[in-house]
Amino acid sequence: MGAIDLTGLAAALGIGLLIGVERERAHAGFSTPAGVRTFALVALLGALAAMYESLPTLLVFAAIVAAFAAIAFRRLDDEHPGLTTEIALIVTYVLGALAMSRAELAAALAVLVTILLLSRSRLHEFVRHRLSEQEVADGLTLAAAALIVLPLLPDRTIDPWDTLNLRLVFMLAVLVMAIDAVGYIALRMLGPRRGLPLAGFLGGFVSSAATHNAMAARARSAPATAHAAVAGAALSSIATVLKLVAVLALTSLPLLQAMALPLALAGGVAVLYGAFFLRQSVGSDHAIAPGHAFSLKSAAGFALVMAVVIAGSALLVHGLGPAGALVGATLAGFANAQAGVVSAGALYLNGDIDLHIAGLAVLATFTANTLTKGGISIWVGGWPFALKLIPGLVLMVAAGWAGLLLKSI
Repeated sequence: MGAIDLTGLAAALGIGLLIGVERERAHAGFSTPAGVRTFALVALLGALAAMYESLPTLLVFAAIVAAFAAIAFRRLDDEHPGLTTEIALIVTYVLGALAMSRAELAAALAVLVTILLLSRSRLHEFVRHRLSEQEVADGLTLAAAALIVLPLLPDRTIDPWDTLNLRLVFMLAVLVMAIDAVGYIALRMLGPRRGLPLAGFLGGFVSSAATHNAMAARARSAPATAHAAVAGAALSSIATVLKLVAVLALTSLPLLQAMALPLALAGGVAVLYGAFFLRQSVGSDHAIAPGHAFSLKSAAGFALVMAVVIAGSALLVHGLGPAGALVGATLAGFANAQAGVVSAGALYLNGDIDLHIAGLAVLATFTANTLTKGGISIWVGGWPFALKLIPGLVLMVAAGWAGLLLKSI
């Protein structure tokens, strides 16, 4: 046993007190198997056991704590059915032991445990009365797709041209399902007017094209949410602009300075257009009945289209050869704006193109990516949705090109 770690002991004591206070308040007026003092002592016991740096010692004291928890459960099971406090006591012992080596992690986990314990009524009410059977099934489908199917797919190309990766394609489908599910949760919790724009803006940082797909599908399945869905799709383009700024900041500061005005104007238009449709959605903030969290057909369709775009762009670049690298950067934008911008920045840094041509490549990439979004909006959302959104996409691209023109004057 080495020097005494006072920080770890203090963290363990704090962990025990924190969880113990919550448990004692939860059992106020009733018999409790463990209160604030018991939890504090158990956390300290875990810390002291960890000081010996012996796994058998840790396991022996863990077994003792578990035995006392089992005795308490047997004694009070008629008055307090459930194992929450007893399990929390064992978790507190483990966190107390962890505090001796990872105090910050143990403290953070203790806060999460306490929040979970405090949320008992809300969680029970949500699961029993607000969560539908279909929503549970959709959650399990998404979890199975992301945690079981995706890891099993080979992470390599399967075609002779070295372009098509099954895992990447399936990952795009999972991404669409996840963004659509986040939008659905926001829709149910906050209503269409606030939920969809928020989900759209946040989803844009993952994939603006996938977010457009999710918003278009939502508008088509629930026409009353169309204005809020358009706002969400438009706001996702703000995230695209911000990501392009971040990419340029990492790859080429001179190119970022040259593109500051065009990107600022494009982002400003996205903000204004999203705000306009956010105002248009006033009065549509009604309760949403439980339904499907996402559309498997829409997610699969998006993945298929993006696979064709990725493979087609790669084949065109392969056919054009090294001289077509600049064209390739633009073609890459149809699938991913960041990839095209990275290509343009790399070409500029290598001296293959000058600053003006690099700026043209960045905006060409941005335009190509916007065309992808427009096509997805028409295909998934139909013309009623697309006619609301596409003018904003056109104005955003036009603002970017106007900014580049003003910069060159």
